[in-house]
Formats: sequence, structure tokens, C-alpha cells
Amino acid sequence: MRNITIIGAGQSGLQLGIGLLKQGYQVRIVTNKTANEVASGRILSSQCMFGTSCSYEKALGLNYWDDECPAIEGIGFAMNGPDGNQVINWKGKLEQSAQSVDQRVKMPRWMQEFESLGGKLDICDAGIEELEQYATEADLVLVASGKGEVGQLFKRDPERSAFDKPMRALGLTYVNNMPLEDEYSTVAFNVIPGVGEYFVFPALTFTGPCHIMVFEGIPGGEMDCWKGVDSPEQHLALSKQLVEKFVPAQAHRCKDIEMTDDNGRLAGRFPPTIKHVIGTLPSGAKIMGIGDAVCLNDPITGQGSNNASKAAKVYLDAILAREDQPFDEQWMGETFETFWSIAKYVVEWTNGMLLPPAPHVQALLGFANTHNETAKKIANAFDTPHDYFPWFMQADAAKKYMESVSAEA
Repeated sequence: MRNITIIGAGQSGLQLGIGLLKQGYQVRIVTNKTANEVASGRILSSQCMFGTSCSYEKALGLNYWDDECPAIEGIGFAMNGPDGNQVINWKGKLEQSAQSVDQRVKMPRWMQEFESLGGKLDICDAGIEELEQYATEADLVLVASGKGEVGQLFKRDPERSAFDKPMRALGLTYVNNMPLEDEYSTVAFNVIPGVGEYFVFPALTFTGPCHIMVFEGIPGGEMDCWKGVDSPEQHLALSKQLVEKFVPAQAHRCKDIEMTDDNGRLAGRFPPTIKHVIGTLPSGAKIMGIGDAVCLNDPITGQGSNNASKAAKVYLDAILAREDQPFDEQWMGETFETFWSIAKYVVEWTNGMLLPPAPHVQALLGFANTHNETAKKIANAFDTPHDYFPWFMQADAAKKYMESVSAEA
């Protein structure tokens, strides 16, 4: 029976660990927080899981919240001028509903399932010394956490990393009492050129259904304003002020909002980074990265947890196919390249959204105002970002696409 150790108990680490246990593997997951500490702590993310990722969870029996988590049925898009007036405004229906479960709810439940299946959960801060020990005991050590000295073992890949600094200042706010949208619920995505983005969508937290407000401010701009915001009251007040100023069409939904809890807030910034998948310990032993440890995406396109889920699926399939052969450097590299064949489209699309929209992108987004099939096409590619290529990403292809749609109309 093969023995796998995973550092990190997030989306990729737990999904992979549970998948391996169900196939008869011995699995140890190492994390620095207990389930209770995760549940009672600060929010971890603004996750929105689209259809493909949800299907991977369902296949493992991990979809515990389908009956209580509000469905996200579409993507909405609005582009606002500096005065707040809408220039573009449309909605596209998703073929498969998405969902967002607060990771303070999700990960503790998955940790419980992991242990009930016979997995070993170690609560400790794993450093280099601990990794050396794990490497002598396990057939494969995977790192699913990109923080601290362990994360530094994986070197930045300059060819695949478009940026070397944060491209957005992030603010997250979990709130109650926000009404659902008319017709159907969406990730309501709002672009304010030169300022940043605001998107909001329904979710489930430990107090029940809620909404997650996400602010992405261009560094140095008017939405880069979270420094010194220390209390829940300040955080909520600033969230409301930003919506009222930059997205007034959404302000009526914020009239009665309250924080879900004092920990339902987060602010920070980080550079989107792709790293080399193989890390080398001082002893020469090789370890392998997965999820955010080697593919850290900006949240602007809501792909972080989806990338992690897809990585867990690719790695699970590759580990099972390896049977009793060694997990050598060649296998590590080939496995990551299989994942990269999916993730490269996500990264290129996301990186493009972090820059001022190209003229052909603006034209396509405006085109969706009057062509519902285009709105649906843009919306559903959030689940399968390779479907943005080439028609959304290349000017010539965008022109041909719009001409063909117009000719059919």
C-alpha cells in the first residue's frame, strides 16, 4: 500500500487526500490548524466553484451542502464609467449552476471525513526539518500550501509568470440581508475602468445563506483603500461606501447588509505567480507542489478554488496510473504539464483581465448586450476557460466571431 503525505488542508490537499484514501492509499495530511480553529477563524477566500469542479467533489461524495447552498445560476457583467453610470449590462445563464461554500464550513467537514476514512491528520507547522522526515517515510510528498519556508522551495517560473508584483488590492466582505437578484442569481461582475472591479454572489456560511462582496482595486487607485481598516464596523462601512460611489446600480442591495460575523472580512494583496513544480530539500530529496503552492491566480476571475480542484483531479489520476512505479522527477514534471494544459488558459485569461481591456474585448462585452448567446458563451467559459480561445482572446478571431453571429441574426 503506497504512502502519500500532503502538506496543507485546503481544497486541493483534502480533495486529493480523500480521493486517495477511497482508493486504498495511506495518506497523511499536515496542517497548522485544527478543524475548530479553521471554523472559528477569519475567512479564507472568496471561492466560487463552477460545474466541473462541483462534479469532482460530487464524485468523491463531498457535496454535503447541495440542498442548503444557494445556487449561482449565471454571470452578470456591467462596465461602469468613472461617474458610476453603466455602459454595459448583461446576464448569461450557466448550463450548470455554481456554488460557494465558506471554507470555514467546508474544510472542517472535509477534515472530519478524511479522518473517518482512516487518514492521519497531523497538526503542526511543517518546516524543512519535518519535510525531510516525511520524505523518508512517504512514497511521495506533496505541498499544497505556498506559505513560509516550505513554499520558498518552489522557485518562480519567470516564463509563465506575467507579473512580479500584486496587480490588485483585495477586500472581501461576507454579509447577510442582501436581497437576491431578479430572474436568477449571478456572480454580478462590475468593472470600473481605471479603478478596479467589484463582484458579488450568493454563498453559504455557518450562519446560513449570505453574499460575498469582492473588491479588486488597482494598486494606488481609489479602491486601494483597506490599509488602517481594522474593525468589522470599519470594513463594512467602507464596503458600502465603495459600492455607493463606484457601482451605484448595486447600492440598493446594500441598504440593510450586516457582517455575517466579525471574522467575515479579509484584505490583502499578492502577485499572481506560477512556480516550478519540483522542490529540492537540503538532503536532495524531491517534493512536489500542487494548488496555490505552484499556481497562484488573482481572484478577479474566480478561478483559484477551481484550479485547485482540477489540479487535485489531475494528480489523483496520475498517482493511480503510476501504480507501484516511483514518483520520480520525470513523473512530477509530466503530471504538472498535464495540469498546465488546463491551467495555462485560466492564467492567460486572468492575466488579460488584470490589464486595461483591449478594444476587441470591450467590443465583445458590448456585443453581449444585444446577443444573448454571446452572453451565455462568455458566462459558461468561466467553468471551462479554454473555451475563451481564440475568439475572446485574439482581435482577429473576435472580429470574425462577431461578424458570423451578426450574419446569422
